[in-house]
Amino acid sequence: MDNKWKELGYIDEPVAEGTDLKAEIRRMCEEKRAVVLAHYYTVGEIQEVADFVGDSLALARKAAETDARIIVMCGVHFMAETCKLLSPDKIVLSPDLNAGCSLADSCSADDLREWKQSHPDYMVVQYVNTTAATKALTDVVVTSGNAKKVIDQLPEDAKILFGPDYNLGSYINSVTGRSMELWNGGCHVHERFSVAEIVRLKEENPGAVVMAHLECKAPVLAVADVKGSTADMIRYAKANTDVKYIVATEAGILHELQRCCPETQFIPVPPEVTEGGVGCSCNECDYMKMNTLRKLYNTLRYEWPAVEVPADIARDAVKPIERMLRLS
Repeated sequence: MDNKWKELGYIDEPVAEGTDLKAEIRRMCEEKRAVVLAHYYTVGEIQEVADFVGDSLALARKAAETDARIIVMCGVHFMAETCKLLSPDKIVLSPDLNAGCSLADSCSADDLREWKQSHPDYMVVQYVNTTAATKALTDVVVTSGNAKKVIDQLPEDAKILFGPDYNLGSYINSVTGRSMELWNGGCHVHERFSVAEIVRLKEENPGAVVMAHLECKAPVLAVADVKGSTADMIRYAKANTDVKYIVATEAGILHELQRCCPETQFIPVPPEVTEGGVGCSCNECDYMKMNTLRKLYNTLRYEWPAVEVPADIARDAVKPIERMLRLS
């Protein structure tokens, strides 16, 4: 492997003309005892070649149950870290180490440490979309699917710091009656969905059901009929296939929605329009789209780049995940 790829954090070298990348990826998975995980927000061709498609924690747990030697996490970096936390003896690979996360990056371990120091009597609840180093400073993590259930089981008088997603925390406060202190972080995709665009789509599609992820802002959630995680949206659509849907989350989920419900129409909420009338590409996550078939092929071929978590961080970071699993 050329050292230039190590400097870039991924391998994207050319492959022989005519190579069937999907067939070769599956062949190497069998040969190397590898499993490929694909988040719902990756491109369709990545999802089609994966062993498992889902949201981050569900994928990490599924991979941990297998006897695979190698896990390839096609998603973003914190998701690969979570795989390593739950499968410390397996090799965990990421097709591109540059695939970060605006939400996870919005609250670093140093940020959280300082926040905790200024609130010494508070317990820390963090969304699972955080780095391992941040999890290591956390009492319990939650997902968008189980956040309410976990928070409901904490002592009623508990003083809670919740981060990094402000929108999710605000929603959980509203449905639990809590007054958690919220970190002002967010996902750059979900922050940009607008009520005006949803209203316009509803007018154009009478009777359509609006589904919105809990990372969306409160005004967007207020006009949504279905509010929840990616898994919640998919479950609802599979159980109600005879309606049209307007979907406010990262557009990659439409691939799985359409696969599950081929006769149902799903309309992605477009990017908001700027004052100049020009839209942005904010209904797609550029980080997720860094995962490509060629990078995945080369990752399996060279078994690199690998994701590691320092032992001292891993020891503490797995604890809030284990506590969440007990509570959910």
